[in-house]
Amino acid sequence: MLTTIHGFSEPDILRVYRSYKNTYFVSISDSDRDPELPYVATVYNGIDLSNLTFRARPGDKLVFLGRIHRDKGAHLAIEVAQRSGRDLLIAGIIQDPQYFNNCVKPHLNDSTIQYVGPVDPIQRDALFAQAHATLHLNTIPERFGLVMAESMAAGVPVIAMDLGSCREVIADGVTGYLVSSSQTAVEAVPKIGRIDRKECRRRVEENFTIDRMAAHYEQVYEEIFRREARKRT
Repeated sequence: MLTTIHGFSEPDILRVYRSYKNTYFVSISDSDRDPELPYVATVYNGIDLSNLTFRARPGDKLVFLGRIHRDKGAHLAIEVAQRSGRDLLIAGIIQDPQYFNNCVKPHLNDSTIQYVGPVDPIQRDALFAQAHATLHLNTIPERFGLVMAESMAAGVPVIAMDLGSCREVIADGVTGYLVSSSQTAVEAVPKIGRIDRKECRRRVEENFTIDRMAAHYEQVYEEIFRREARKRT
């Protein structure tokens, strides 16, 4: 049996996983691993490129796409946008209404800081068409970060907090910038023009597509078959 662990919902869940060390595990990033579990490999999530249009010409807005929750750092995206003098588009489900009402809603207006609500794939593609850069200023270690891969697939560089898997998804200085604070994120905004948007797309094509994910899982299954065969000899 192979289990792909898409994060640990709470520390106590580890007790369950550790009870089944005689099975096989896959992680979705090298950073999101428990040292006591016997992982076979890391297999990155794969995305569908058919609904993400690559655009060589950048838009002029900053974009935040994700759950509206303190973990994802929408409040930091607002701060960076205000300090860098860029308009910001915020999209995603409101997971924490209190956080939204206290930390996001007071800053919204019809011009510079807008909340557009949840977006489907077509709306997401239109959102990225307006993007100069995507802000992914997570406040906790990222497990994988589909938004970062989706953004780069559209040719949009990402400014991300250097926590968890962000350095596995983003090539620092090539497809975006890894930062350590809102201040360094502000400093990264003027440097976005140095990023080759074709490199953003290429990184996704080489690492984070559905085909790449499927090929890696085939390799994992082959490795499991080899290990099981050795047990019988």
